[in-house]
Amino acid sequence: MDWRQVVANNLRRIRRERGFSQETLATDAGVNRTYISKLEKGSTWVGLEVLVKISKVLQAEPADFLQRPARKPPKKA
Repeated sequence: MDWRQVVANNLRRIRRERGFSQETLATDAGVNRTYISKLEKGSTWVGLEVLVKISKVLQAEPADFLQRPARKPPKKA
């Protein structure tokens, strides 16, 4: 999984947990809604300034968006 996809998955998850629509998040963070959509698809890189704006609106730490998912233990045979 590349870093764009890590950020995309975490952004989508955190935004939904906080009850924000893409439109509301974009407006509150001062960015375009289509940019939020591209971030959540993992089709573009996020800039540090934008990541900080988004994290403030969602009341999350910027590092929260860079957390890789926990690895699942191997299945027993």
